[in-house]
Amino acid sequence: MTSTAGVDSRILRAPHPVPGAPDNWKRFFSFNTDAKVIGIQYIATALFFLLVGGLLAMIMRGELITPEADLVDRTVYNGLYTMHGTIMLFLFIFPVLNGLNNLLIPCMIGAPDMAFPKLNAAAFWMVPVFGVILMASFLVPGGPASSGWWSYPPVSLQNPLGHLINGEALWILAVALSGISSIMGAVNVVTTILRLRAPGMSLGRMPIFCWTALSAQTIQLIGLPALTGGAVMLLFDLVVGTSFYRPEGGGDPVLYQHFFWFYSHPAVYVIILPVFGVFSELFPVYARKPLFGYPFVAGASLVIVGLSLIVWVHHMFPSGVPQWMRDVFMVTTMLIAVPTGIKVFAWLATLWGGKLRLNTAMLFALGGLFNFVFAGVTGIMLATVPVDIHVNNTYFVVGHFHYVIYGAATMGVYAAIYHWFPKFTGHMYYEGLGKLHFLLTFIGTNLNFFPMHPLGLMGMPRRVSSYDPEFAFWNVIASLGAFLLGVSIIPFLLNLVSSWVRGPKSPANPWTAIGLEWLLPSPPPAENFEEHVPTVISGPYGYGTGRPLVEHQAEIERSLLQA
Repeated sequence: MTSTAGVDSRILRAPHPVPGAPDNWKRFFSFNTDAKVIGIQYIATALFFLLVGGLLAMIMRGELITPEADLVDRTVYNGLYTMHGTIMLFLFIFPVLNGLNNLLIPCMIGAPDMAFPKLNAAAFWMVPVFGVILMASFLVPGGPASSGWWSYPPVSLQNPLGHLINGEALWILAVALSGISSIMGAVNVVTTILRLRAPGMSLGRMPIFCWTALSAQTIQLIGLPALTGGAVMLLFDLVVGTSFYRPEGGGDPVLYQHFFWFYSHPAVYVIILPVFGVFSELFPVYARKPLFGYPFVAGASLVIVGLSLIVWVHHMFPSGVPQWMRDVFMVTTMLIAVPTGIKVFAWLATLWGGKLRLNTAMLFALGGLFNFVFAGVTGIMLATVPVDIHVNNTYFVVGHFHYVIYGAATMGVYAAIYHWFPKFTGHMYYEGLGKLHFLLTFIGTNLNFFPMHPLGLMGMPRRVSSYDPEFAFWNVIASLGAFLLGVSIIPFLLNLVSSWVRGPKSPANPWTAIGLEWLLPSPPPAENFEEHVPTVISGPYGYGTGRPLVEHQAEIERSLLQA
């Protein structure tokens, strides 16, 4: 079954909205099964933890603005960088992408909701639970986990205070819960896309964002059980005293690295693939041209899924793995540049000769693409064994990683929020505040993360709170960039709140975009198209062709104008 016309009752069980559920702002604080409510819950929670993780980052950059360790002691610093990395990955970037999935996918494919609404709501409510567990680690004896967001044993198995409940145990428990929540979300996304598409929407007519979401969540289903299982084994070693990773008991700490990186390298593609989907949706809209090479852009996502599962040893080149393994994984890691390059080429070809509309969403998309290309160049450098070993554990790696996660992925998320904000709130945002947000973010990102590359090449190690004075110049620049990034959040949050409360009313399709979600009122009703799901008759990027997307499109658009 690929149509909502005959929805299988085994899939959609929860009525929408749930009887008795609040129908005002209180619904965002309730166990609500509406995917649009859950999407906003995810995004609001993620933005809260962005503030928390960003605050920790600014404390670290405050420490690093001088060579001496004079702001926080080294134990506290270790806890800060561990919690910053964990919060930004597991409580910001993954939840905010889950929020976009919930908001966009049902509307884009003409489904009334996600396939399993109750499971969807349960997956979301696990996020604040493990967020509380993680933050509670600041209050336990010994403070939070301090062995990095990767938590390698034997460092992570040290518990000098001997307490059963300690920061590391809470960290592992939170990560395991995060894994379970993400698996539940992945089951929902994959099932929804494969089984609830509108009549006529074949896979070849599906929006690229849905292709990238399907690809990313497939990685989740394959890779997350390895990380979750590895984390549970680490918890047993720490709390019960087993020896999965303890060398003195016959265990192997390198085994944990295999479990960890089997998922955690592909996790980069779980993050960046949906952002590729955002770029693919926005560039045709604001260039007024069809997406160049649609089948290749969609197919490249699937190729990335396959290759991403055979690159994890790339992170273990210095850990004593055999040379043949280094050579094989160097080649597989480099091969990912091929499908990624196809996407970049398709975007540039789409933009070429287009009538570009440089509003806030487009500026963030272009800025994210610029940063991603830079990160791709340094990524190729890190894929080669000699360079990787030379800059291993230096700030070069930190700079590359942050260009991907913040420079590209987070800016892509900002682009998505601005682009679809009118659709899901019914209000337009303020362009002036949006462009100020972009300007501060783009400058702050490059001031903050570019200096890490020369620092790494000069040999400055990461995870240190004091350093040789010869590294001071670039560290001052990086810290100023970090503070600017902190300031950049202010116009963003001000814009979101003021626009939603008092912004001008939005028409159904303010960008004259093509896509099923733009044939819905703003904001969409509870079950989207409800009883009248339109039949799709063409692909989603027919800009400039005059080709309708669905049957009776003119009548649908006329009814939206009259509403």
